[in-house]
Amino acid sequence: MTDLPKPTARKLGLVIDLDTCVGCHACAVSCKEWNAGGISGPLTDERPYAKDPSGVWFNRVHSYEVAASADQPASTLHFPRSCLHCETPACVTVCPTGASYKRAEDGIVLVDEDKCIGCKLCSWACPYGAREYSAVEGVMKKCTLCVDRIYNETIPEASRQPACVQACPTKARHFGDLGDPESAVSQLVAERGGVPLMPELGYAPVNRYLPPRPRRAGPPDGATVPAPAETLDASQLNPLLRWLDRALSR
Repeated sequence: MTDLPKPTARKLGLVIDLDTCVGCHACAVSCKEWNAGGISGPLTDERPYAKDPSGVWFNRVHSYEVAASADQPASTLHFPRSCLHCETPACVTVCPTGASYKRAEDGIVLVDEDKCIGCKLCSWACPYGAREYSAVEGVMKKCTLCVDRIYNETIPEASRQPACVQACPTKARHFGDLGDPESAVSQLVAERGGVPLMPELGYAPVNRYLPPRPRRAGPPDGATVPAPAETLDASQLNPLLRWLDRALSR
């Protein structure tokens, strides 16, 4: 079995805002695109045009319908899922060949595919379902935090972040050092009350999720929305504003 390195202060990871995630899957697609040619490429697909396509995806987005409660209306929650780069990952300690390992310098959990025998022990040990098996290559794969991108000095510094973070249109994904309390991601977690996923299991996931903000319920069924107390008298506006009011009212 594989030993874990001594923990260090640096803990790179993701912060995912469940309040602003719209479930567009841009993170999953951009991750697939980048990693298909990167350190874990190719990310294979099996029967991509059949009725039951399958394949390797490091990011998956699940959508849930949340029932209404006394103080919250019904809503849809989009939940992105990928490797959480745990501080004490079970997927590493069960690996019989040392293929699964955790980097001491930044806490990223990776797979050495040259050592992987495809036994799937890591996927059985991971309680978060973050491991992916490539039936084509016969090895396990997983999110790398785009390790071949975040340290790449040949690309602009602003682009040295995971592909999923770079592509998110609503800025629901954030990347940084969660071991540094002064980092932007750590301050965001403190401000919004970010939480780890299932901490009771004891694996100490590094990634954090920001909970959705409270939603305001609409008027009860059958209720009418009261009209504004005052209405704008367009005749009292100057000529330019009257023209603009007519243009926007068309």
